[in-house]
Amino acid sequence: MSQAIKTEKLCFTYPGVEDTPGVAVFDGLDLTVDEGDFVAVLGGNGSGKSTLAKHFNAILLPTGGTVWVCGLDTSREENLIPIRRQVGMVFQNPDNQIVANVVEEDVAFGPENLGIPSGEIRQRVDAALNQVGMYAYRQHAPHLLSGGQKQRVAIAGILAMAPKCVVLDEPTAMLDPKGRREVLDTVLQLNREKGITVVLITHHMDEAAKAKRVVILDQGRIAAQGTPAQVFSQVDLLHSLGLAAPETVELCHALNAEGYSLPLDRLDAESCAQAILDAITGEETT
Repeated sequence: MSQAIKTEKLCFTYPGVEDTPGVAVFDGLDLTVDEGDFVAVLGGNGSGKSTLAKHFNAILLPTGGTVWVCGLDTSREENLIPIRRQVGMVFQNPDNQIVANVVEEDVAFGPENLGIPSGEIRQRVDAALNQVGMYAYRQHAPHLLSGGQKQRVAIAGILAMAPKCVVLDEPTAMLDPKGRREVLDTVLQLNREKGITVVLITHHMDEAAKAKRVVILDQGRIAAQGTPAQVFSQVDLLHSLGLAAPETVELCHALNAEGYSLPLDRLDAESCAQAILDAITGEETT
């Protein structure tokens, strides 16, 4: 399988101010994201999540090591525009990415800057709005939309540029539960149906549980990675890093402390409830 993103011995230090030393974030980080993958990146404040995301779009450049995006070295200036055409970024606040007064004009902004012919732009805008379920709002003013709708418009603006990969840096942090569901459902659909590579930076465990792979960062290093079931079953490790597992796993973990023997890989309510029922009924019949 081809690699969409690869960091090789990545080092990065934010420069200091005046006579103060710089702040080192990464010191030899190795990470690979395959094409078509859906990777969730978790970690506490200061773990390096957002700094890593900005390396994937060449917003930040390594101070050591190499970042490869679709086979292109981000440190080479001639690669910056091709990289940013391949990797779209979605940030926390959709208001910071919306630049036009009409939804369809906003979605067209990126392709216009890429010099795409007007006829193709029309097709791309309509297709992108359909993909995120916002076509019916194409003539609306963005500032009148809900937070979740605004974020879906921001995602449509990225899709209209036809990227191979979308990196989302805590895109639901400012949204209510309904808006969070709207955005996450959109991201899942893009990955499963369109094969777009997704990197999701999040602090919501239930969002990360939907990914194909989870990476836990701690102080600029990878503390754990694997499938959601593999990572979230390491409850004690997560707690030591100041993180919590999904609620279903936390419940099974707490019951195990009371003498039960429940699996720690139940990431949805139905399978968790079934495991608890099996444990209870098993005890009653013995």
